[in-house]
Amino acid sequence: MSEAFARANSYTEEDYYNLPENVHAELIDGQIYYMAAPSRIHQKILNAVNNTIFNYLRSKGGPCEVYPAPFSVRLFPENDKNVVEPDISVICDPGKLTDRGCTGAPDWIVEVISPGNSSHDYVRKLNLYMDAGVREYWIVDPLSTKIFVYHLEETSFKADSYTFQDKIKVYIYDDLWIDFKALGL
Repeated sequence: MSEAFARANSYTEEDYYNLPENVHAELIDGQIYYMAAPSRIHQKILNAVNNTIFNYLRSKGGPCEVYPAPFSVRLFPENDKNVVEPDISVICDPGKLTDRGCTGAPDWIVEVISPGNSSHDYVRKLNLYMDAGVREYWIVDPLSTKIFVYHLEETSFKADSYTFQDKIKVYIYDDLWIDFKALGL
């Protein structure tokens, strides 16, 4: 993801939805950030993790749904300056789902780092997701083969670090673990 072009304008959700269909971008604090096409390993990780979550949710029933990118998330219903496209979004409140995506914070977001955008996911989006009320945020870094898990719903901020050899507990569910070693990445 490249940094926002220096512009005096502050963009809104309307500007975001008026971008050409083949342009992938996010709107953060009124600035548009364009995203490059993901790499093959990015997509391999996205598919493996999304499929694991999808199969778990299907086996349990209930209201939670998982959506892979591109899927628009308007984090703050009262603010039209932030629309993101997380790699994976898990939403457990069906009232947040719209024809355009999600309005309000997903319960769990997974981002797969792409070269050149690490500070975007590690800093800018971490703070944005924390402010929006996302309960759990994972950053998967294919280059370092690490996964950073942020528990954002607790009274004190908590972060854990894992590798692609670990089996990781999803804290918003009692019995979901994602075994990165078994995913064959």
